[in-house]
Amino acid sequence: MLWLLGLITTIGVLAGLRWAVHRSLAPDRVIETRSPADVGLPFQDVSLPTENGKSLFGWYIAANRTGSAPVVVAIHGWGGNAETLLPLAGPLHQAGFALLFIDARCHGQSDEDSFASMPRFAEDLGHAIDWLKQREDTDQDAIAAIGHSVGAGAVLLSASWRNDLAAVVSIAAFTHPVAMMRRWFAAKGIPYRPVGWLMLRYVEWVIGHRFDDIAPVNTIRRVTCPTLLVHGAEDTTVPVSEAQAIHANRSGDHVQLKVVAGSHDDFADLDRELPLLVEFLSKIAGGNQAK
Repeated sequence: MLWLLGLITTIGVLAGLRWAVHRSLAPDRVIETRSPADVGLPFQDVSLPTENGKSLFGWYIAANRTGSAPVVVAIHGWGGNAETLLPLAGPLHQAGFALLFIDARCHGQSDEDSFASMPRFAEDLGHAIDWLKQREDTDQDAIAAIGHSVGAGAVLLSASWRNDLAAVVSIAAFTHPVAMMRRWFAAKGIPYRPVGWLMLRYVEWVIGHRFDDIAPVNTIRRVTCPTLLVHGAEDTTVPVSEAQAIHANRSGDHVQLKVVAGSHDDFADLDRELPLLVEFLSKIAGGNQAK
């Protein structure tokens, strides 16, 4: 009977691990309560195709200029939505950019999928870029991407997969998924060995990617476009040392690091950093040529 008790216990532990992993890959869905109209900008609700036959919700804000315009696509972090980076809209639009704010799958008003992950954020961002490249009012050579937290890792991952981005801005990216998950294990009192280690291996299997292949500290070496890493000095969710580690592993001086005042979630209110972001993007993508 002891072997049966052991088998039942093992099955119970594995089932518990599976539940914990899938729960960690299912963010709470938060629907937008504001829109670009609340910051005085005309916009369109748009629906974009993405992987697995799913659709993404987004806001498209046309540029305040004639002809094709530089464009910025923005993607939020885990549990966020298009509203998260809405404070960027006014200054970037004033600088001459068209804008696309999207909800990743399982977030905001986008379709549900089997799970969410940083690679799926990057897939969604890639489809948004492809959608923009089909528009006559956007400059295909001046498409930039901005992401926050998991979205920041996603813009670096997407930029490492493709060579048609003019620039990327990564706000509060973590170095490596394992580092982020180990902090989560510690906060939940979950021992890393063997439980945490097994959970990480299972997550890799579920998402279909090795963590080393998608970690920002590694993908940064494959990013060739101008890149701005922004990180809050008081960030306790992702220590500023992680931004410094990502920057240290860059492949060239096209990657810049700017440490600013603020914590991880202060970037939902980017007022202090807007001039920095606008200046960087305007120099790279031509947003300073507004008419």
